[in-house]
Amino acid sequence: MSIPCREVITVQLGHYSNFVGTHWWNLQDASLSYDPETPPGDTQSGVVFREGQTLGGHVTHTPRLIAMDVKGSLRTLRQEGSLYDPGKDASAVSEGSLMMHKESPPAKNFFLEDLDKLDDTVNSQLTRVQSGYKLEGSVKVWSDFLRIHLHPRTISVIHQYNHDEAHRLEAFGQGEALLQGQVLEELEDKLHFFVEECDYLQVFCDLADGFAGLGSKVTEMLQDSYGGRGILTWGLAPVSYANSSPMRDLYHQLNCTLGTVHLANNSSLFCPLTLRGGLGRRPSSPAAFPFLTYDPALWYHSSAVLALALDALTLPYRLRNNSVPMWQVADTLAVSGRKVVAAYGAVPFPMMHSSSLPDALSACADALPWKPLSACPEAGDGRCYGQWATLKGYEGQRLISLAPGTEPTTPLHSLHSGEDVLDAYIRSFYPSAPRALQLASAPSKLIPPFPQMFSPSLGAQGFLQSAAPVVSSVPVMTSLHSGPSLGSWLTELHRGAAALDIRRVAPSFLSQGPEMADYQEALEQLRLLARCYRDDSSGVMRSSSEED
Repeated sequence: MSIPCREVITVQLGHYSNFVGTHWWNLQDASLSYDPETPPGDTQSGVVFREGQTLGGHVTHTPRLIAMDVKGSLRTLRQEGSLYDPGKDASAVSEGSLMMHKESPPAKNFFLEDLDKLDDTVNSQLTRVQSGYKLEGSVKVWSDFLRIHLHPRTISVIHQYNHDEAHRLEAFGQGEALLQGQVLEELEDKLHFFVEECDYLQVFCDLADGFAGLGSKVTEMLQDSYGGRGILTWGLAPVSYANSSPMRDLYHQLNCTLGTVHLANNSSLFCPLTLRGGLGRRPSSPAAFPFLTYDPALWYHSSAVLALALDALTLPYRLRNNSVPMWQVADTLAVSGRKVVAAYGAVPFPMMHSSSLPDALSACADALPWKPLSACPEAGDGRCYGQWATLKGYEGQRLISLAPGTEPTTPLHSLHSGEDVLDAYIRSFYPSAPRALQLASAPSKLIPPFPQMFSPSLGAQGFLQSAAPVVSSVPVMTSLHSGPSLGSWLTELHRGAAALDIRRVAPSFLSQGPEMADYQEALEQLRLLARCYRDDSSGVMRSSSEED
């Protein structure tokens, strides 16, 4: 059933969030169609894009986006953009003598140089940029692989902190203190511009650095001013940071702890997203995917994996038909105070070319094909309070397998719809969990400069085969979970922070704020949040860790 378009504003806070967001927006741009003769796709672009016109009359699609980052993070990207610049081709004339001090701009990579050749065009003509790029050695910041035009009101630069090693935004309290004065006024101005045409808000927020503190204040402001619209927050953390140290690792752990508490409190639903093996100082190995050859330490790679997962995770409220409002996703999963959920993903979903969905799932009969995307391993005992599963990208494949009268080889092969097949498969692992399912035929379309980090066994459409061409699209399956395993995860996060004598081991962290009493209150809130995930399936309330 088709429903009216429900617009979403995206707020990106922090450098890694902008890495993930850039890949995610490039994926959304790849799904846009400017040909009126082309049938509409599965997703409704108007949910996240706003249509406009340049001064030359070209139709544009720019993201409903507010992106915040620190000074030095833009490199070659102009803060105000170039799409609506009236003086782009005009020469400046001035009377009198001038002394010019010219600073060499940062060098552009091959991809950005190709985009410059199309400088007078808009998104529709960027599809001409189809060369293969290997940007692993040249990407320094997220704007180095940004494919789309941004609205002049999108970018906010925080000038109090730098992107380089000096004067970095590292502590939660530093971020909390930022939302005042010019930073607050600029954010409110941008929000007022975009919110007039918006129904919901989604936030991509760095979880491990000082942007966690800024995000806590931004989401608090959004909750106070726009809470009725629904706020879905994704807390993002890279696998590793360059030039790390024991003290920085400690800061990252504390930021993740405080960020989880405050972002969950201020959001309708909060989901941490990371390929790390944990949010503590000694995580296990990063998530491994059988058909990816990504470099976990390379932000350009790890953010691409998370963006592919987000392309499926955000699908429910972006679909053209049978979409659901964001609040329904939150209300389905955030029951009884359980506002933190964990994400899992099969990136890509392992499906043979010319096979069927029952064939693909039967090959995964012993274990679910997805991997943790929130540093929260599945319990493996079938306990789950709720799930929201999404499969996208079966285009050209069969959702059901057999012609009438053919003997089914497995129970999955006897079912009559893709939804029934997927539901029966997941139910075999989670027999009693309430779940919602959504399927979309279109895959995640990959266009340059998305990194080619796929196994040679993947074909051009992301299905398994022996050849190794450039992968242009992939099927993806994801799930949002709420279950007792999150109780263990939150308890571990609480214990890691509570075991520290923070005034002794990291006094500088508190000197930036918060106050010690506020810090202890946040830890208590985290402990109580973990208790919300106690399992009462046996009739006895108990914590997954039996901590108290």
